[in-house]
Amino acid sequence: MSFDLAAFGLLLVGAVATVLAAFSVTLAVARATGRHSVVDVTWGLGFVAVAVVAYLISGVLGVGDAGVRTVVLALVAVWGLRLALYIGWRNRGKGEDPRYAEMLGDEHAPGAVTSTVLRKVYLPQAGVMLVVSLPVLAAMVRASAVVPVVVIGIVLWLVGFVFESVGDAQLAAFKSDPDNKGKILDSGLWRYTRHPNYFGDACVWWGIFIVAAGHPLALVTVVGPLLMTYLLVSVTGKELTEKSMSQRPGYDEYVRRTSGFLPLPPGSRPARAT
Repeated sequence: MSFDLAAFGLLLVGAVATVLAAFSVTLAVARATGRHSVVDVTWGLGFVAVAVVAYLISGVLGVGDAGVRTVVLALVAVWGLRLALYIGWRNRGKGEDPRYAEMLGDEHAPGAVTSTVLRKVYLPQAGVMLVVSLPVLAAMVRASAVVPVVVIGIVLWLVGFVFESVGDAQLAAFKSDPDNKGKILDSGLWRYTRHPNYFGDACVWWGIFIVAAGHPLALVTVVGPLLMTYLLVSVTGKELTEKSMSQRPGYDEYVRRTSGFLPLPPGSRPARAT
């Protein structure tokens, strides 16, 4: 199975241009609305834009397997659009996200574009988006596909999508009840992992990587799902969320009986082991 390295380079240039354009538009919207948290919506839409541009460029170049290209475009589009719509709905009518307010400092003017904003918010997210998108670009230049491998990737993506979307829906329903304010959600998927949405996100990108993998050169794009998983587990996902939840009543007991990331039966393993 061949891998068109020259075409991959052109797709990478297109991805860089797309990401820069996406975050430039986001900056303009942030200034107009006074909220840098709009970048969370761009997180999903940006990946969709990269996939669309890569699909179009690879089509013009006449490279890649048509079936694989279409499958990957669909997987990224469904994931990214759902995430963007959910975050947009969740954040409607709200002010700046407390995470960004704390990161930028109380003295930071709402929506102001400064070197601090660029360094702490936009540039890191743009860089991560490019790295995580590498398997998408690789998939677009694959000359042929091993059907069983593609199916495995799609199944893993589907598992991840279910965990992420169902986990988000369960959390939204839980938060909508005023009686649950300050409480811990420990039912549904949240019985088996403290972060079904983050686990699902990781599975989505490992699934896309498996669909893309089919040539030794494509395997180097494993840095994409590796980076995404690392961030979800140790930086912006699980770690940051648990820091903010650690003072809630009953949280310590929830941690003791519930897996930290991988879904497991309640109480089956110490949380620190996962």
